[in-house]
Amino acid sequence: RLEEGDTLMVDRQAFGYLTLDRFVDGRDLWLLSTGTGIAPFVSILQDFEVWEKFERIILVYSVREAKELAYQQLLAELKQRDYLAEVAHKLQVITTVTRELHPGSLNGRITHLIESGELERVAGVPLSAEHSRVMLCGNPQMIDDTRALLKQRDMHLSLTRRPGQVAVENYW
Repeated sequence: RLEEGDTLMVDRQAFGYLTLDRFVDGRDLWLLSTGTGIAPFVSILQDFEVWEKFERIILVYSVREAKELAYQQLLAELKQRDYLAEVAHKLQVITTVTRELHPGSLNGRITHLIESGELERVAGVPLSAEHSRVMLCGNPQMIDDTRALLKQRDMHLSLTRRPGQVAVENYW
């Protein structure tokens, strides 16, 4: 039993498939999420390791309606944290709303934005097997469809026995 004032040790060890240790290399980290699938990425972005490991971090957050956009204040404040002052420029947040137009957001599903080239154009970063590492979290259909698109670009699931460019978590 803990009492007020007791010390509590928190283990920072991450477990599962959606962790940075899935990738042995890479320059650009793409975090593609739908709905509540953004939550693990918010956690990942608060770990300094991600900022050290990648030159660019592109968080893509897709929702149906603008009122569903969560964590916007936290993401804005993240760039203001003292310990990230020298690396905050690495993060680019791209929101997309699928069922309505919303100022400052793209309109359309992540898969359509990849197919059209719009996502890469807006990010100013190519999505390539050589330099990109992609984490997918959210709607299982988005994950399946996006994995198929990435496979066409010779990007594969990163496994312990075979490093790749993609890590996945169904958040449903």
